[in-house]
Amino acid sequence: MLEISGKQKRHLRGMGQRLDPLASVGKAGVSDPFIETVRNLLSQEELVKIRLPAGPGKWRKATAEQIAEAVGAVCVGVIGRTALLYRPNDELAPKDRIHFP
Repeated sequence: MLEISGKQKRHLRGMGQRLDPLASVGKAGVSDPFIETVRNLLSQEELVKIRLPAGPGKWRKATAEQIAEAVGAVCVGVIGRTALLYRPNDELAPKDRIHFP
């Protein structure tokens, strides 16, 4: 499991403010095709914002953690119906990678 510090999470959440959600959990829920979609997105980007369905806050947090675990990422944060996932990717060009301060 990937471990990042609180300072790094704060940096990533700041970067995530400018992102648009690239995937949404639909009526099928967290299905295999959805997991595959998120995996493909994380192979192109290191930071991905996803939309979650309406539900209690604890459920949304648990759903985001489940998705992150399934794709080998870390859940940086869940705010409302939006979750932010981060997974480093060494195959990206250095200019496309996230560099922490």
